[in-house]
Amino acid sequence: MTSPRLLIALLLSIVLSACGSLTPSFYRLDVRQGNVLEQEQIDRLQPGMTKRQVQNLLGSPAITDPFRQNRWDYIYTFYPSGDSQRGQRRHITLHFEGELLARIDDPQRP
Repeated sequence: MTSPRLLIALLLSIVLSACGSLTPSFYRLDVRQGNVLEQEQIDRLQPGMTKRQVQNLLGSPAITDPFRQNRWDYIYTFYPSGDSQRGQRRHITLHFEGELLARIDDPQRP
């Protein structure tokens, strides 16, 4: 036979443990997705670099198209505190001829 005190203690511990898993509604995480693209890294990109050199500089591309293996897309998004209004988005596309970087499409590059 189970005592009422044991049942109350068990129910109380379940309720309290559930409350601890809730996150406060005022705290939001920064959301970062994709490859971090620093301007300094992008400025170091030069036509004629090999795919390996580009990968060492920027990391693996976020998107590779199996039908167009000479195109690499790097995408980075950052939403401070999950706020899409204050977010940043950066997308650059690199085009290769064979193993060498031929062209850089970057809307933010002068």
